[in-house]
Amino acid sequence: MCNTKRTTCLYSKRELWGWFILLLFTSPLACSSNFSHLIYKIKEGLPKGMLIGAIGVDLNLDLTVEPPRSFNLELKTASQQYVNLNSTTGELFTSAVEIDREALCLESHEGQGCEIFLDVLILPQQYFQLVKIRIIIEDVNDNHPHFPIDEIRLSVPENAPVNARFAVELSAVDPDIGIYGIQTYWLVNDYGVFTLDVEENEGGELTPFLIITESLDRETQAEYATDIIAEDGGSPPLLGTATLRIIITDVNDNCPKFTESQVNVTLYGNTTKGTQLARLQAYDPDEGANALITYTFSERVNQECRNLFHLDRITGVLKLAGKIDNNTGKLYKLIVLANGPTCIPEVATISVHVIKELSGPPVVIPRYIASEKDGVVNLSELEKPFSPIAFFTIKNTDPRQEVECCLEGTGPFRLVPYEHVKNEYLLETTELLDYELQHDYEIIVVVRNSHGLVVKTVVKVHVLDVNDNAPVFKQSLIDITVEENNPPNTFLTQLQATDADSDIRGEVYYLLGADAPTIFHLGRLTGVLTVCTSLDREEKETYRFTVRAVDCGSPRKESVATVIITVQDRNDNSPRFINKDFTFFVPENFPGFGEIGVLTVTDADAGQNGWVALSILNGSDIFVIDTGRWALRAKTSLDREQQGTYYVWIEAIDGGEPALSCVTMVTVLLLDVNDNPPTVLFPQSNQSYMLVLPSTLPGTSITEVYAVDRDTGMNAVIDYSIVKRTDGEPGSFDIDPYTGNITLKKALSNRGLYSLWVKVRDHGQPELYSTVLVNLFVNETVSNESLIQSMLPRGAEIEEEVPPVKKPREADRVPITCTEYQVVLLALTATCLGLFLTVLSLVTYICCKKMKKQKKKRLDVEIPLKLNLETLDKNSMEISNI
Repeated sequence: MCNTKRTTCLYSKRELWGWFILLLFTSPLACSSNFSHLIYKIKEGLPKGMLIGAIGVDLNLDLTVEPPRSFNLELKTASQQYVNLNSTTGELFTSAVEIDREALCLESHEGQGCEIFLDVLILPQQYFQLVKIRIIIEDVNDNHPHFPIDEIRLSVPENAPVNARFAVELSAVDPDIGIYGIQTYWLVNDYGVFTLDVEENEGGELTPFLIITESLDRETQAEYATDIIAEDGGSPPLLGTATLRIIITDVNDNCPKFTESQVNVTLYGNTTKGTQLARLQAYDPDEGANALITYTFSERVNQECRNLFHLDRITGVLKLAGKIDNNTGKLYKLIVLANGPTCIPEVATISVHVIKELSGPPVVIPRYIASEKDGVVNLSELEKPFSPIAFFTIKNTDPRQEVECCLEGTGPFRLVPYEHVKNEYLLETTELLDYELQHDYEIIVVVRNSHGLVVKTVVKVHVLDVNDNAPVFKQSLIDITVEENNPPNTFLTQLQATDADSDIRGEVYYLLGADAPTIFHLGRLTGVLTVCTSLDREEKETYRFTVRAVDCGSPRKESVATVIITVQDRNDNSPRFINKDFTFFVPENFPGFGEIGVLTVTDADAGQNGWVALSILNGSDIFVIDTGRWALRAKTSLDREQQGTYYVWIEAIDGGEPALSCVTMVTVLLLDVNDNPPTVLFPQSNQSYMLVLPSTLPGTSITEVYAVDRDTGMNAVIDYSIVKRTDGEPGSFDIDPYTGNITLKKALSNRGLYSLWVKVRDHGQPELYSTVLVNLFVNETVSNESLIQSMLPRGAEIEEEVPPVKKPREADRVPITCTEYQVVLLALTATCLGLFLTVLSLVTYICCKKMKKQKKKRLDVEIPLKLNLETLDKNSMEISNI
């Protein structure tokens, strides 16, 4: 019951949704302008999440209304698996199912295109709109052309005229369309007698046609093998390859020819019936039925000769068919015709001399040991020297007569008596036979008795070829150069190897050696070597590997050649500095043209492309580049107090065409040298003075000495000391060594002028100092200023009292004791450690903050430690009052 109710409920919902859709389509609202059509174009193979189109934006819909619009795909169709729809914004995206145009529109033709159709409903009802969406799938070049079979065989008659065309029916196919489909065909090797043309039919399909450019001759070359390449129009183009084997079929363009047109035969009157007298041989370069030869007597041969002699129509063997009259000698002339299909017969003449028998000519009976057929002995070229060929037995001889047996003709053969048996002779080889040097021999066994009767027996020897020769490369070392960044499948060379053996034993195919990288491809039949990928000289400059040429004999023989491929450089790498930027520290007052630092720059290219020159983009009036060492030098000595940091931009340019470059920034930081003594800013003159009341209490700050040092660090740390005083009460005034504040140490009982000589020194090495005279007039008032001015020390007196500011000389130094030396050594060690920590802190600060607030830091260094600005203003005011 529950299941029935649930099913009824589901059916009710479906019916209600159907009525709602029907209402929307049949209502006046739906019949008005609530219909739109959108067209989008995308390429096949896009990944998930790529935006196809925004329906709401393209229809200019307001997406901020309330209630909000929603976008819904109307029905579940096969097209929906390729898209995802955002129901809120109406944005249409590609889904995880990749669109393959060739699979989606398998049966569509090129002109029809490939499309996806979607229906989108915009709800709720007050916004209802039906949007028809058509998505056009554009093709990309993602398929290689391919041939239906790996080897295409095409038969061409040898009498085909020049410019004859033969269609290669098994052409390549490419699932892509348009420009990405097959655009052309070409041959890797046309042998100088072929070319390839392409014709387009009404359906737009391309068919390659083989065109004959030169006359063919099957007897010269019966077969051609090359690679046919199908190329599409992509960038880069994709290729498909198959082997095109062109078979040159025979036509009857040759007629039989006799090897000998005149044959002489000597015949004795007692010759046995059936004896072979001669063998005529004619040849026809054609093949098959066109090369069929038959031998016949001419019509001019009378019936007597026909009865006496028999000619085999197929083999051309002439035998004695009747009985010869022993008592008479006679000459027979037999005219023999060699007949070929549609040919004029070739003529040969056999002259048979019948010699009258006196005591009977010798009879030669051959018995063959080697394989023999129709009078031809077949010997393998592997036969060892002195291999037996045949026995010859001499009969019908008078014991009183001497018989001579010998050979006529040339070749590695001999005829010897067999083991001291009379009238038995053995024919054997004398050395190894070589089919490649000579493969047919004709030798004659001549038997002559004392009456001068001669019998000749012809023995023909045919040498059988064996696979005893390995293929030989035209070059054993093949040097190839190719520029880097070459396109894939670049042709490198065509290997050539020959094999002296015959038939299939002499056919050669090519293989890459085991050490050959996989990026190279070698045509098995053509020997065409290509590189499948783009080469990078910077990755590898030289490739060295072996190639093999293997024949088809048994056992197979092979030879090896070495291929060396040198990748030529192209200017495809910019110069590179080893650091993104450089920072050099040098002390100020560094001598002019001294080496500040060395820049290191590399260029992965070679030769002129890897030659690098440095130049300064800014600051060339101050700095210069040493072209020999790439060292940065300053033209003049640098002063840190004038400028503490320099930023120099340096460009590296290579020597390629076009030239490539890169830029780096060099930061030159000047380290401080103690080359500035402290400068006293207050008091401003040794002739100034200050009124001090006698009632001033001890501990009161009277005034201060204010000095600055343009150096930095320890070189700018200043301390103050009173080196001499002229006052009525010694020790009345004291000075703070750190701040320069002068205070009253004890109560004043005497009135008059107090003069203090203050030494202001820094903590640098060497130590520099300045002196200043501080005049204090103790009294209640200044009643007689001219008297006070007369009491002040004059310039000459000051120079006598205080030594001038100068650097200590070597001669003025006092010898240092051992204890003093240890103290000085400890002080120097502490100073060096302080300088090192200061430099380390400065480097860290520069690397982290990139030299921010440099100006503020310099000002902070120039302000004296614990400067009391209020005291300075107060003292200045009092002096001005005086």
